[in-house]
Amino acid sequence: MTTDYLRLLWDKNILTSLDFHFASFMTRLSGAASPELSLAAALVSKFTLEGHTCLDLSSLAGKPLLKENGNARCVCPELLVWRKILEQSTVVGKPGEFMPLILDDKSRLYLFRYWEYEKKLAEGIRNRAKQNADGVDINLLTEGLDRLFPKNQDSDTDWQKAAAANSVLKKFSVISGGPGTGKTFTVIKILTLLLEQTKNQKLRIALAAPTGKGAARLQEAIKNTKKILSCSERIKEAIPDETSTVHRLLGSIAGSPFFRYNAENQLPVDVMVIDEVSMVSLSLMAKVHDAVPLDARMILLGDKDQLASVEPGSVLGDICDTGKVHSFSQPHRDTLKKVNIVIPSHIDAGPSVQDAIVQLEKSFRFEKESGIKELSDAVNDGDGNRAFSLLKNVHYPAISWNTLPAPKDLPLHLKDKILKGWEEYLKTRDPKNALALFDQHRILCALREGPYGVRYLNFLIEQLLRREKIIALHQKWYSGRPLMITSNDYSLRLFNGDVGIVLPDEENADKLRAFFPTSDGNIRKFSLFRLPEHETVYALTIHKSQGSEFDEILVILPDTPSPVLTRELIYTAITRAKKRVEIWGKQEVFQTAVVSRIERTSGLRDALWGK
Repeated sequence: MTTDYLRLLWDKNILTSLDFHFASFMTRLSGAASPELSLAAALVSKFTLEGHTCLDLSSLAGKPLLKENGNARCVCPELLVWRKILEQSTVVGKPGEFMPLILDDKSRLYLFRYWEYEKKLAEGIRNRAKQNADGVDINLLTEGLDRLFPKNQDSDTDWQKAAAANSVLKKFSVISGGPGTGKTFTVIKILTLLLEQTKNQKLRIALAAPTGKGAARLQEAIKNTKKILSCSERIKEAIPDETSTVHRLLGSIAGSPFFRYNAENQLPVDVMVIDEVSMVSLSLMAKVHDAVPLDARMILLGDKDQLASVEPGSVLGDICDTGKVHSFSQPHRDTLKKVNIVIPSHIDAGPSVQDAIVQLEKSFRFEKESGIKELSDAVNDGDGNRAFSLLKNVHYPAISWNTLPAPKDLPLHLKDKILKGWEEYLKTRDPKNALALFDQHRILCALREGPYGVRYLNFLIEQLLRREKIIALHQKWYSGRPLMITSNDYSLRLFNGDVGIVLPDEENADKLRAFFPTSDGNIRKFSLFRLPEHETVYALTIHKSQGSEFDEILVILPDTPSPVLTRELIYTAITRAKKRVEIWGKQEVFQTAVVSRIERTSGLRDALWGK
């Protein structure tokens, strides 16, 4: 092996410029030329940029990174040889040492900060999960659970009720479930139960989500659910309406990776609720755990089967990857029995740290005949044949499949859908109404670039609307232009992923302004020239759609397989819809995606569950 391998891998676009130069820097820092170290450093950089928290040397040892004309090129060293060379390097340390790279006993190689994030988070979760809440009034809790979760006709365990009991009895709880399983509904009842336990004492509650859109949805759900809660007015008034993004809650510092609230200056909270946790990266979750006092309750909500965060880590997936849907220790079963929750005997006993996790599986959102729930289940199970059959089944009116048109035919096929879906929205001048109408329909794409990517789709849609004289010709700014912010502006409190609409100013109709929803249901307006980086967003990537919901979606897949086309991506797309899903694609591309899973390399699940 020689360092020429790195240059070849860079030339073949297997490594990026950053990977190549990071490897060169590590080699210079070590003071000794070592192709094995250079390769490991380049690969750990590459894997981290791709969302992994570490590089598993054993998965690559002895394997070629490149094949040309049937010949293997750039073969990685054998594991024992590779490990020995790295262990002797002055830039590679063992866990607990302060070195640029950390190599653990499972042959996982980390950038130091990601090893530290993982270690701190695993320790934090284990410590919190072992804690039972003190001073819980079991009789009061039993009465509250029975009132808020009345017994239904079937004899199955009410997992919403079990999740609520968990969150009162434990200092750390995780509630995972797909769309419509009642995660948010359940957490509002949890807050009710916790407030009832305080007996007029103040309870400091913080509610957050990774995105502004997610925070707004959480706030809306809280306001709507409070109206129908079976509890006193005092309790309803004590449930907070205010929600926030995680970054805002922690106190973002512009231009810095640090936050105002941290291990030395912790948040003044008794209860911390975070929604859409699947979108939270390892680094951000580690910082949340630092900032939340150990004696506070932490409640995490999310869907473990959705796409993981854009940044490294798959925190919710790792936490829920216990090897079992549910697992409860015998002492915790006994406690749950005291509050009228009986865990079925077929559910295995497990270590107490797993008591914290409840998975909700029953969806209340979709009508059975719609087919959306069945389709998302088939995709989640990796059953491409069943998923495709469901899409082609005419007895499911809310899901459908169309063969992908050629790029030149896209305008013809899109025309009726665009006009039907957005004509009313483009005519309205009321910001709140426009935002609501815009969320009824959305086009989701797997890719950003290419003939089936969002950039080209947005161009096509604007061209179509101009030809139909619905929007102004030859103008960048026009009434009804939907925008997505693509970079954070902390001074304006506009963040990556926020969606707004350009409309005439209500006070001066000759001027256009950009209107964005706030988490409390109001609208903020901005001068177009003050906006941070942004783009038109009739179509958006499935990644960017996380945390959002739309009445109807059209999913446009590329015409060839792609590494980003995975089961999690398809599942995330389908579960953005409340009423209807239509997919355009090629059968083999769709089915290949459904059987392809994202496997992010991580040591977190190992640290938590011994895997």
